[in-house]
Amino acid sequence: MASLGRASAIIGAGTLVSRLTGLLRSVVLVAVIGSYGSRAADAFTTANMLPTNIYELVAAGVITGIIVPQIVKAAAHTDGGSRFVSKLLTLGTVLLVAATALTMALAPLLIWLYVPGYTPEQSALALSLAYWCLPQLLFYGLYALLGEVLNARKVFGPYSWAPTVNNLVSIAGFGVFLAVFGGPFTAVSDWNGAMVTVLGGTATLGIALQAIVLVFFWRRTGLHVRPDFRWRGMGLRHIGTLAGWTFLTVVIGQIAGLVQSRVVSDASGSAGITVIVYAWLIFMLPHSIVAMSISTTYFTRLSELVVAGEVDQVGPNLDESIRALSVFAFGFMAALGAASVPISRIFTNSPDGAEAMAWVLGAYLIALVPFGVLVIVRRAFFAFQDTRTPFFFTIVQCLLAAGGALLAALAVSAGWLPLAFLAAGVALTQSLSTFVQLPVALRLLRRHTGTLRLGATWRALARFAVASVPAFAAGWLTFLLLGGAEGWTASDRLLGAVGATIIGAAALVVYVAMLAVLRAPELTIAARTARRLFGR
Repeated sequence: MASLGRASAIIGAGTLVSRLTGLLRSVVLVAVIGSYGSRAADAFTTANMLPTNIYELVAAGVITGIIVPQIVKAAAHTDGGSRFVSKLLTLGTVLLVAATALTMALAPLLIWLYVPGYTPEQSALALSLAYWCLPQLLFYGLYALLGEVLNARKVFGPYSWAPTVNNLVSIAGFGVFLAVFGGPFTAVSDWNGAMVTVLGGTATLGIALQAIVLVFFWRRTGLHVRPDFRWRGMGLRHIGTLAGWTFLTVVIGQIAGLVQSRVVSDASGSAGITVIVYAWLIFMLPHSIVAMSISTTYFTRLSELVVAGEVDQVGPNLDESIRALSVFAFGFMAALGAASVPISRIFTNSPDGAEAMAWVLGAYLIALVPFGVLVIVRRAFFAFQDTRTPFFFTIVQCLLAAGGALLAALAVSAGWLPLAFLAAGVALTQSLSTFVQLPVALRLLRRHTGTLRLGATWRALARFAVASVPAFAAGWLTFLLLGGAEGWTASDRLLGAVGATIIGAAALVVYVAMLAVLRAPELTIAARTARRLFGR
């Protein structure tokens, strides 16, 4: 377990640095193109999210959910798995190149599908940017393939640190844009071909280098790979069966996301798709630092336990990982919720934009804990090589999320909900759907593990919830004492960052103090994890 802790610390530290540099990247991007009320920003956001969405559709679930158990099994072969990995990388590269070419050919259709509410000029700008951004699909896939092989071979660090390269390249490229053209350019009519080339080219170059940097760490895997097109005999039928259900799971998730995107496109010019993306970025910061670092290392351990037939150890593994995640998640939820306006000000050009984004962020933060727990539970199914069951409990969440987005749109049409709150309504229904999905998933997991004794887990989560209430109250009181939404913490981006730090620190201090009062044993584990994280 000590090795798992060290691995989690390495991943968490890498993710922390990459997310912090990612936040800085976003701040520079806002200086280039704006955010709240910027139609040009919405056009770029749409173009830049297309390769991510398509990647999720064609590869992400397969790579992250299926490949690791297969590589762990292949490690028992006489060659250590080199032949299997060679075939895997060759097949994956061929499929990614084909998918990228097809997606670029369908770019006009994709823009129309995702954002029907855009003006013709805004759609044209989004399409021009999409042609520069869509090659990211290939590099996202290569990054995931190489990274999951590294993770399966217990080389955890590079995969979490590589996105920092992307962020630094993007910061430099966006800085060049500002030096040459100035900014922010929020109107569609402000843009020309040279500006599109610099912005879109920078975004794709960063993703390409993020993938390429992993090659320099390949020697640590001990695998010797070469192009191998002899795919017969590598278990494609078995992988295909697993991937089929994973693909369907991703499809329904993408359909729900498509519905949400189409709904929010009507709000472009106020709190549109860019506001949702930045609110989600803030939401994902603590999730990425804590949940992904914990779930990645524990997933490899889970896969090993299942392969060894030690199913009785799955429950304790889940208990430990959920507690380790949740003790941080509740604290971050309180801190970010209290500091939602100042932290949103970092990514907007006005106090009004900060307030609008804060509503969206708050709606997402409600589900921070169950969202992280679901990541761990879903990976437990993947460790059992069960991709069929996650499809069914994901249907529940997607139907509720998509239906909620449509209800929010109807509420706006009927005049019950202001257009400026449409994005917040979509985010809220997304969060509520997660609360329904989690108990369904846990119930279905018992088919593999028998009785899951998680009573101690829920008692621990109750302690964290109790501690988070006064923590949020302390943070919110600090925010009000600093002037609230009309004060200095929302007047400027830099002051917003300072204010968010003060407010968040106040909330976290009270949270830790409450855990100590409640004598939560997880506080010691959290302190040890934090020391490892920041030590790295």
